[in-house]
Amino acid sequence: MDKREVLKNKFGYADFRQGQEEVIDAILAGKDALAIMPTGAGKSLCYQIPALLLPGVTIVISPLISLMKDQVKALNEAGCPAAFLNSSQNPAEYAAAMRSITGGEAKLVYIAPERLQRPDVQRLAESGALSLVVVDEAHCVSQWGHDFRTSYLEIADFIRRIKPRPVTAAFTATATVEVREDIRQHLALRKPFAITTGFDRPNLSFAVSRAKDKKGELLNFLAKREKSSGIIYCATRKLVEEVCAMLQEKGFSATRYHAGLEEGERRKNQDDFTYDRKTLMVATNAFGMGIDKSNVAFVLHYNMPKNIESYYQEAGRAGRDGAPAECMLLYSGQDVKTNEFLIKRGDDDGDVNYELQAHNLELLKQMTFYATSADCLRRRFLSYFGEAAPAYCGNCSNCLSEYDEADVTTEARKIISCVYRLKQRGRSFGKTMIIDILRGSKSEKIMSGGFDSLSTYGIMAAESAQKTRSIFDYLIEEGLLIQEAGEYPVISIGVGVEEVLREERRLVMKLLRKQPDEKASPRAGGVNPGEAATPWAADDEALLEKLKTLRKKIAAQESVPAYMVFSDASLQDMCRKRPTSLAQFSAVTGVGQIKQEKYGEIFTALIRGHK
Repeated sequence: MDKREVLKNKFGYADFRQGQEEVIDAILAGKDALAIMPTGAGKSLCYQIPALLLPGVTIVISPLISLMKDQVKALNEAGCPAAFLNSSQNPAEYAAAMRSITGGEAKLVYIAPERLQRPDVQRLAESGALSLVVVDEAHCVSQWGHDFRTSYLEIADFIRRIKPRPVTAAFTATATVEVREDIRQHLALRKPFAITTGFDRPNLSFAVSRAKDKKGELLNFLAKREKSSGIIYCATRKLVEEVCAMLQEKGFSATRYHAGLEEGERRKNQDDFTYDRKTLMVATNAFGMGIDKSNVAFVLHYNMPKNIESYYQEAGRAGRDGAPAECMLLYSGQDVKTNEFLIKRGDDDGDVNYELQAHNLELLKQMTFYATSADCLRRRFLSYFGEAAPAYCGNCSNCLSEYDEADVTTEARKIISCVYRLKQRGRSFGKTMIIDILRGSKSEKIMSGGFDSLSTYGIMAAESAQKTRSIFDYLIEEGLLIQEAGEYPVISIGVGVEEVLREERRLVMKLLRKQPDEKASPRAGGVNPGEAATPWAADDEALLEKLKTLRKKIAAQESVPAYMVFSDASLQDMCRKRPTSLAQFSAVTGVGQIKQEKYGEIFTALIRGHK
């Protein structure tokens, strides 16, 4: 078979997605590769297809121990012989897997990086049987990335010991230019074929809400999406427990995941979510890297993550099958303080890498700009990754909100002057205290400190706290004010304020006039402005529900997640194409030879009988 025959017969796809064919060709030509491809872009096919075509064994190094079993099961179901080696196996299971590898039965071997130093794995490396080494989630090799793993630093040494050296390919969904260079150097890639297919996911909508009542907003959000499967990320274990308990009390089908749970419970809860026994997963960032559940309709961040890479990776777990999906962030100023604390507390042994800490605080600042900006959200994170983007995407909360262009020079001068006046008294405070002074608060702290005697006390009393805070955030982003790093993030004077105070520079920003209502909410799926979405016919909806019921029944019989039988995208394609014969069924997205033989008759029979 050639690459296209493998693509269709094993995986059920007629065409390659952007970048896939180029990476596959490079690997088959014996070149190293470095591929930056967004979640849902089909990275795994870029090494699975070469693994089936190359003569030897392919090792896939991955940190995703909890998912390896499902990944290997899905490959074997598709007729791709695979095995895995990790700490979740008992001695008998591990020995059986190793026999299948050394006996030439398994073409693909998923392995945790911690296993690379085992003598039996070293012997496998020295046997000359390895044709390809794949490093998945390759950003883990960089301390400047969002998920650094020390075990990844041993991978290059492992590859050096393999004779002859195999082709090496590294894959990740998120990597800045700095992280990409780290990957190249730490893995000792040799003149790799490098490709970045773009970070945009048009099927995802993005929204930020400055929620005063996060629990109320979460319940309101979920009430409109009762049948949808989604992930809710919280910053701490305590919040995970609180939010999950609240949702269960309100009757939602929710479970939880964090590092403080027993391993058995974590696995059970993950399976309940993966197998659709639970609709909602409430979790810390310990959950989800590489999660292969294709029907996640939304990812909601209850708290702001520490950096854009983490946010994009976690939000990207929505809509993996290409279906429209939502990414919502509930933001509050307390999120910034919580993240600063987590960044500054150091390692478990108390050691502090101050250079890394400063780097992570800068990343947090960029994430805060994303959450507080009036600009297009999609453009914000694409620019962060060095990708050009239009100023309007039409599919994020900022683009769909109503803003006015406003000259805020006068207000900015008042804010800057207040910071100056405090500096003259040898005092400095954070945003909240300064805003309270500007708006004339009579709090005990202000009155006892004598700050009501400042010339700037109360000079913005007529402005709302929200507007004042928005202008404040704008001044920080412009560098006119600086939010200092430290135990207390106080405000200091930045660069260029003299021009503003002398009225030599005008400041114009977008101020929110109206929050988007339900009709103007982000349209998952990336519908272009002015373009109407194609309506989903009631008859299609009825057929889709029948197909989902059949899929669920088959999945229960085979003890596999529903998406492993067929993804939602495949079922929707069945609704569109209405195949009534096996020949027609083979043209459905995601239907390969094995699935056609296993499921073709039962699904086409259902479609023939649908009225």
